[in-house]
Amino acid sequence: MIEQVKQKLAGQNYIASDDIGTVIFLADQLEKPVLAEGPAGVGKTELAKAWAAATGRTLIRLQCYEGLDEGKALYEWEYAKQMLYTQLLRDKLSSMLSDTLTLREAADKLGAEESVFFSERFLLPRPLLQALMSESPVVLLIDEIDRADAEFEAFLLEILSDFQVSIPELGTISAKVKPTVILTSNNTRELSEALKRRCLYLFVDYPTQEAELAIVRMRVPQLREKLAEEAVRFVQNLRQLDLKKLPSVSETIDWARALVMLNADTLDKDTLQNTLTVLLKHESDVQKARRAMVDGGRPNPLDRPRKNNNFPPGRGFNN
Repeated sequence: MIEQVKQKLAGQNYIASDDIGTVIFLADQLEKPVLAEGPAGVGKTELAKAWAAATGRTLIRLQCYEGLDEGKALYEWEYAKQMLYTQLLRDKLSSMLSDTLTLREAADKLGAEESVFFSERFLLPRPLLQALMSESPVVLLIDEIDRADAEFEAFLLEILSDFQVSIPELGTISAKVKPTVILTSNNTRELSEALKRRCLYLFVDYPTQEAELAIVRMRVPQLREKLAEEAVRFVQNLRQLDLKKLPSVSETIDWARALVMLNADTLDKDTLQNTLTVLLKHESDVQKARRAMVDGGRPNPLDRPRKNNNFPPGRGFNN
């Protein structure tokens, strides 16, 4: 079963480890959300995209950010549409209220018709409600949950545990078909135990050299084999340096494509100097890498990668 999951993901150009295959298989069988944590750029978001494509499900994505609230994530009322209906029904409303004698009586009579204006026809579903109301299976990606506030994280608990949400005007809405939920986190803050308890946990690390080479071969097949090996070895060595931002897997792929576009034959000094900013996005990191390339501890592309002391060996890898 796990191999089948890995094969389905491979069909979408996503190389999955046994850890990833196991967690995705269990999440599908147990109908549990997945919390995928790890460094930025190792493919956590791509995992959700690949699994949606592999299973033929629609991907619904909620991008989290500071200040995100339920109005942006769950639903909004289409007030303009409500006002339009009010104008169109003005004569009907006047007729309905014509026999009332007081403002209170008119308000009570109008209040009895509130359900007309606060019904699903005026509801504008946002990603969370779209996933719950979908008639067919979907993959709900809650991306970078660690960027959202703790209050929003607490708001998600009902959805993650019971696949339902409460809307004051409509009551409780339960999922018609339980979505596959994948949350991602770059570990910029600690998530609550309550959220973690509701999810299957998956740590996605930087890939091993062999895994990253397989990714490059799959995603950039035009790159010559020897050059691909040198490029991956160089990136693996760069990750041993004390950098502000280590090069991600997606940046490795971008660099491999750049080497193809430049018709590079080898990683000579000029090629490395001219393309280093494809991998590194801080000037201090670029300068540190250039210094390392000319002293005794340089990240030589032909050297064997040293043991990574910052992260444990790849427990999962992806593109």
